[in-house]
Amino acid sequence: MAASRYRRFLKLCEEWPVDETKRGRDLGAYLRQRVAQAFREGENTKVSEPEACDQMYQSLARLHANYYKHKYPRPRDTSFSGLSLEEYKLILSTDTLKEFKEMNKGMWKKLQEKFAPRDPEEKHKAWARALARPRT
Repeated sequence: MAASRYRRFLKLCEEWPVDETKRGRDLGAYLRQRVAQAFREGENTKVSEPEACDQMYQSLARLHANYYKHKYPRPRDTSFSGLSLEEYKLILSTDTLKEFKEMNKGMWKKLQEKFAPRDPEEKHKAWARALARPRT
């Protein structure tokens, strides 16, 4: 029985799209990682809670099939901001969010990051050198 569960999850992972614009935050990539962890031994993995496993699969399958989107259709494809789906995808991409984060940093923080040593050991050495300098 575990073999059929494993195959169902693999098929779902194959069908689930990976959004390359959301590196490190993509649900498809996370799903693949979790399935690999849960089924470490592949088809030979023993499922300790088969009901919970089946329920998880059914929930993910409904999300993938847009079950709730079709069950509860929206009258219009707009949002409070008036942005389109493509504009939201652009805004929520990892690169754009990183740019927004950089824009929100203060000048002092940017200078600290630019000139701060990358290695923690180097940071301690820099402090030791600064304290060892003779004062004039």
